[in-house]
Amino acid sequence: MSLTHARTMARYNAWMNDKVYQAAAALSDDPRKENRGAFFGSLHGTLNHILLADLIWLSRFAVAEWDFPALGGLSFEPAQSMTGLDMEVFSDFAALTAEREVIDSAIQEWANTDLTDAILDADFHYWHILRKKNVTMPMALCISHFFNHQTHHRGQATTLLSQMGVDAGVTDMIAMPRRD
Repeated sequence: MSLTHARTMARYNAWMNDKVYQAAAALSDDPRKENRGAFFGSLHGTLNHILLADLIWLSRFAVAEWDFPALGGLSFEPAQSMTGLDMEVFSDFAALTAEREVIDSAIQEWANTDLTDAILDADFHYWHILRKKNVTMPMALCISHFFNHQTHHRGQATTLLSQMGVDAGVTDMIAMPRRD
């Protein structure tokens, strides 16, 4: 994981979340929340899981030995009071969407201004919530996992949307609009 790659992934994350949330907004709550047999039941459950997992990782990064001002204004309460990875953070889709936008903005700022090559090359020490133990991993691997996890579950979300007749559009990173 390089700084360029982390920054590209942060931009891709925001772009794809915007596309998925716009597509999901075309549906009413009932189809969004209908259990369709996905890992987290419904489209709404899947989107909640992605947000919760992001908050878990960002809360870990926020208390790391480095200073990450971009993460300073975020509320990590859902991650701190988590009852399970399927916990519903927001039942209201508008609230879920608004928080997703706040988090995506913070992720982009964090990647663009707070991360450095030295941080990416360092070990990262954190508390694993589910395993209830301290873990040490390369920071670059943790950040790669952070973005890969989002992509994995967004793929499930786009499948659910497709099954409901809603096309989120092209999801390929190389189709992301370029910044010139």
